[in-house]
Amino acid sequence: MNPENRTFGDVRARRGRCRAQAEGRYFVDMPASTEQRPGGRTVRALSLTALAALLCASCATSPGEEPDGDPTAAPPLPGPDDAQASAPDEAPDGQEEPVGDGPLHSDVVVIDPGHNGGNAQDPDSINESVPAGPDGQEKACDTVGTETADGLPEHEFNWELSLLVQERLEADGATVILTREDNEGVGPCINERAEIGNEADADAAVSLHADGGPESGRGFHVIHPGSIDGHTDRIAEPAQVLAEDLHREYERGTGMPVSDYLADEGFDERTDLGGLNLSTVPKVFLETGNMRNEEDAEMLSDAEWRETAADAIARGLATYLLRS
Repeated sequence: MNPENRTFGDVRARRGRCRAQAEGRYFVDMPASTEQRPGGRTVRALSLTALAALLCASCATSPGEEPDGDPTAAPPLPGPDDAQASAPDEAPDGQEEPVGDGPLHSDVVVIDPGHNGGNAQDPDSINESVPAGPDGQEKACDTVGTETADGLPEHEFNWELSLLVQERLEADGATVILTREDNEGVGPCINERAEIGNEADADAAVSLHADGGPESGRGFHVIHPGSIDGHTDRIAEPAQVLAEDLHREYERGTGMPVSDYLADEGFDERTDLGGLNLSTVPKVFLETGNMRNEEDAEMLSDAEWRETAADAIARGLATYLLRS
């Protein structure tokens, strides 16, 4: 991905956070803290107040002038007990009610755990053709997914990771909607998964997967929609920013390398995926690693690592959501 394409996200981050602080939202007075992560690595989190001050100072810089600090630095995710946040707004009729106080209390996030546990038992249903994009494009309703050599199914991994991300976002006030209610059913189809995000008018949507690439290939990548006139042209740019935020925090936080067997530095722009083509809200797919690679599979199978991955994904989503 072109470095020039990242400018939009950086500028929008500074403007969005400055506006939020001016409105008295998002930024609570929380001291810096240290957190011990698996493997003994200590991570120091800046307070949201300090980050807001840094970002708002950068808003005052002249065009072309470099602000001090890192404007793309990720904010920590404050919990609901860290400080008093502003009260949630009332949701308009027909929309989801905010779940509580917190910096993300006005945001709706759709998490789409890829595949499902019952897909393999109902091939007729998942092989049925459904709409997937413009010009009559169709694809199969869904697929079974992949698995590790030791037998961890992708659908199970996707489900468990999605629940962990949901917990973190809800702790910060976000309304989180999952596209399936358990890991025992069939589907939903790709068009139905997209429609769930559309009906919720989600601020962001992410489909969580693990790839089934070549055994020699390692790493994660983020899939974002290309621009299709009349379909994804309105979401392509914000979805690219969402992809960048998730990519950055996932790479920083998990130790999973960027894919070395496909995509461009871990970014893959696609116009052939129904889950993206049919979305009217910013949406991306995160392929968290390659289940067919021994090293990736060892990480993906580790429960403590999944906690760390959920932290990184939630942080990437929060970074994006706090822009607007």
